[in-house]
Amino acid sequence: MAGIGVKLNKIYRKKSLLAHLTGFAYSTIITIAPMIVIMITIVAMQKLLGYEQVNYARRALFSCTVLYIFIFALLAASPFNAVLSRYMSDVIYQENYGDIIPCFYTGLWMNIVFGAIFGIPFVIHEFLTKEVDPLFIFVSYCGYFALIFVFYTMLYLSICKDYAKITWFYLVGMLSSIGCSLLLVKLCHVEIVFGMLLSLVIGFLLIAILEMAQVKNYFQENTRTYTKVFPYFKEFWPLIVSNFLYVCGLYVHNFVFWTGDLQMKVVDTFVCAEPYDMATFLALITNFTSTVIFISNVELHFHQRYKAYSESVIGGRLMDIENAKSRMFGQLSMELSDLTRIQFIISVIIFLIFIVCLPMLGIAGLPLQIYPCLAAGYFVLFIMYGELIFLYYFNDLQGAVLTSAGFFVTAMVGSFISMHFSTIWYGMGLFVGAFVGWTIGYFRLRWVEKHMDLHIFCRGNLMKKGHGNRPSDKVYTKEGLS
Repeated sequence: MAGIGVKLNKIYRKKSLLAHLTGFAYSTIITIAPMIVIMITIVAMQKLLGYEQVNYARRALFSCTVLYIFIFALLAASPFNAVLSRYMSDVIYQENYGDIIPCFYTGLWMNIVFGAIFGIPFVIHEFLTKEVDPLFIFVSYCGYFALIFVFYTMLYLSICKDYAKITWFYLVGMLSSIGCSLLLVKLCHVEIVFGMLLSLVIGFLLIAILEMAQVKNYFQENTRTYTKVFPYFKEFWPLIVSNFLYVCGLYVHNFVFWTGDLQMKVVDTFVCAEPYDMATFLALITNFTSTVIFISNVELHFHQRYKAYSESVIGGRLMDIENAKSRMFGQLSMELSDLTRIQFIISVIIFLIFIVCLPMLGIAGLPLQIYPCLAAGYFVLFIMYGELIFLYYFNDLQGAVLTSAGFFVTAMVGSFISMHFSTIWYGMGLFVGAFVGWTIGYFRLRWVEKHMDLHIFCRGNLMKKGHGNRPSDKVYTKEGLS
């Protein structure tokens, strides 16, 4: 994330209201632009192609297909990417750039295999129902894998701090999707829903190709040591568990309600709960700016405190270490407090706008009844995510797993309970789960602060012996330095 911080430092250096607005706009564009571009693309295709004239069954098939592609592509890509990111950071720090491309190919094959395990049984089931055209199924499956490739290659460009190019790649890909949809439907007379799906898949593939080409352009050396990353999966398996549970927790409440009274089946294959899913989307949008605020603040302030503490540990006096630690945790508390205050104001404003304006756009009834509780849940959830990132900073993987697991389990159990309440309390499961995760994360950070010296000096989290890059190269033991 340091790339964003460098740019934001230049913007905020002017210390004016315009500079702060510019900085917020820049960080917003860089962090959430891809999602916004995809949303605008789908809406634009619907308006340009006469989507409202398509019968309800076909529209439901398209909506569920796109929903499933996004959710399960993200779930399939999430287990390994956290460990691959950790390995990449170490390789870049050690300047062993020739190991990056082997890591890229190894991770790519792991994502393909894991994605196939997720996707193939579902595709077979959809095919056996004989209610969906096989070509439509094939294109959907291609879209699922294309999005896995997009999420995976974004990891490498993010580590390279090239956020602006990611945004441009999404823009080029989605503009291509709009152009392809017009060509397919208007000139080639392809059916609207199939044309839209095929165009989206072409756009996703183009984004993935552009991202892969950029990765190859950055890292041209190749040591062909494809197995060096495997020890990281053995040592940092808690990263896999933590990241996967967190991503599952984002959607587990939806999965629970897909089994309840709001359940809707499409072509005897897809299951969803349209009012609840719509309310979830609105709640997500209401609080998504917290990611922008967190990235901005961490890049501008906390990262420097963390760097100062690391440098003091390496060569400073005990007094310097204690002072740096005090300033670092003081900054951490300030960042979480600022995030909570600012996001609360933004969420209240967006909430009021949605409550007033959405009925004018035809969104009312059940989605708006479910929305308030879910909005509160996502507010707490994104604050909890800030704590999770800080736990990653301090390499407290056990605390990260406990936080994610507490959130996931409580959200799932709570959703099964809340689905029996009145509709306004349907989101209570997510809210309670996020609050439990936030509580665990908070007390875990306090524990890390209290035991920071033991955590750093007796567990080998800061330095490694020599120039090795394997987990076994660490020289710290439970008794201290060896």
